[in-house]
Amino acid sequence: MSSWFDSYREALTKEMENEVLKVALERFSRTYWNNRNTALRRLPYYNYYRKRVKEIKTWSIAHINELIKMVKENLEALGGTFYLANTAKDAVEYVAKVCSEHNAKLIVKSKSMVTEEISLNDALIGRGMEVVETDLGEWIIQLRSEKPSHIIYPAIHLTREEVAKTFSKVLGRELPSDPPILVKVAREKLREKFINADVGISGANVIAADTSTIFIIENEGNARFSTNAPPVHICVSGIEKIVPTVEDALLVARVVTPNATGQLMPVYISLITGPSRTADIELKLTLGVHGPKELYLVLIDNGRSKMINDPDFREAAYCVKCGACLSDCPVYREVGGIVWSYKYIGGIGAIWTYFTHGLDKAAPLAFTCTTCGRCKAICPLEIDTPSMITKLRERLLKAGLVPQEALTTINNIKTIGNPFGITSPKPT
Repeated sequence: MSSWFDSYREALTKEMENEVLKVALERFSRTYWNNRNTALRRLPYYNYYRKRVKEIKTWSIAHINELIKMVKENLEALGGTFYLANTAKDAVEYVAKVCSEHNAKLIVKSKSMVTEEISLNDALIGRGMEVVETDLGEWIIQLRSEKPSHIIYPAIHLTREEVAKTFSKVLGRELPSDPPILVKVAREKLREKFINADVGISGANVIAADTSTIFIIENEGNARFSTNAPPVHICVSGIEKIVPTVEDALLVARVVTPNATGQLMPVYISLITGPSRTADIELKLTLGVHGPKELYLVLIDNGRSKMINDPDFREAAYCVKCGACLSDCPVYREVGGIVWSYKYIGGIGAIWTYFTHGLDKAAPLAFTCTTCGRCKAICPLEIDTPSMITKLRERLLKAGLVPQEALTTINNIKTIGNPFGITSPKPT
């Protein structure tokens, strides 16, 4: 067994014996499937939507530089500020600089895997700023000093009983494991943060290039508070989120929602097009009314261009981050996403990890996938993750990043003719 893989394998084994995780994932899987199937039965045009979104994403990725230029020009014409970060470090330094220039003491955030990718929270906290996650799941894992276990449901590895224990510890009083009561507690604790925040940071589910409109899909309402209440809004997004038009972006939202949460539509889709403005006094345009006076859009490359330009892995850039592949993955349902991740989770996460954090970080994830194909079958864009995993393993083999047991199996097949190393007795 390779030493780099040994500790990872031990962690996987431990998670498979985690009884709390088993209960949480069983509850999640049953509820998710019921909700998704019910939603899709009520969407007669779903197949049209998903095929159209595949076309939109294919065209957008092929013309990404053109779309980035459009977003920049349209946002700046509206009074917003645009920044293209080539690396994670560039993005972190720029966001930290904006926050420092505004003397930010308190920052509220809505859920964002891109900010998780670049470890933005740690960087801002390290500079003395208070950063509060406002999505309920993200807030729970922030209180527990954990990382997300699912791209849509970050605290899905926890049962309601575990959440009650966490809240009880934070509040210093015993709370029941009753979700409505726990949600009420979160609402009370977070409301003051929204009002007093100096800066709000969000991600983006999709961005329309023709108007530079940022789309944020949510159910809780926290993203609206985070992007509307503070005087400054910073949106951090990957370049792959851009599509040509508002109509295209709405189609993406229609496809993401039933696959992510099993709903026909989310409770909220926020469309943010520039800073808050008014012309109610003599038609004199003034920025900053009830919403933010300043809007910063930070687009991140951080390996995405390399992914897009690699014909073996370009398809991974089509991913709309709905999380359906995780929710149907037999491996995920056994081990969850705490261990089977670096920043991104699961099979598709292995591909994203390769380009955003390097081959060595992707290696353990790639050898956990069974390449069973269920992810491709459920993916609304039919992304062929199993084939990409196979190609990634080929590159890992060339780099010498293969578990020893896998090398032994390969050698057995080559030399003996079976993977088990069993030699047939010679006939007498």
